[in-house]
Amino acid sequence: VQLQASGGGLVQAGDSLRLSCAASGRTFSMYAMGWFRQTPGKELEFVATISRSGGTTIYADSVKGRFTMSRDNAKNTVYLQMNSLKPEDTAAYYCAADSSTMLSRRATQYDYWGQGTQVTVSS
Repeated sequence: VQLQASGGGLVQAGDSLRLSCAASGRTFSMYAMGWFRQTPGKELEFVATISRSGGTTIYADSVKGRFTMSRDNAKNTVYLQMNSLKPEDTAAYYCAADSSTMLSRRATQYDYWGQGTQVTVSS
């Protein structure tokens, strides 16, 4: 599976952005998907994950109520709608695919990773 993340940019605090992650291959629906983020010098931070069907999502406490993860299996794409952005949301955002059946917050659980898309939120 190859993943291509897009949609990042420079926004002001309180604005919204929608990230997309397009996957290649016909087995996209067999993968749980996750979003992680990273700032320089820090470890990857879990943001959200979604089940294969899209019926279950889990969010980090820091984004709960502001971010929404969804997927469109017909388009092989997952999304991260980010509302009420804060300066502390500034990071490179990565999408990842997990072939296991259990949703995970651990980056090491994920099998495939896309390149990052930068989100910068100014105050």
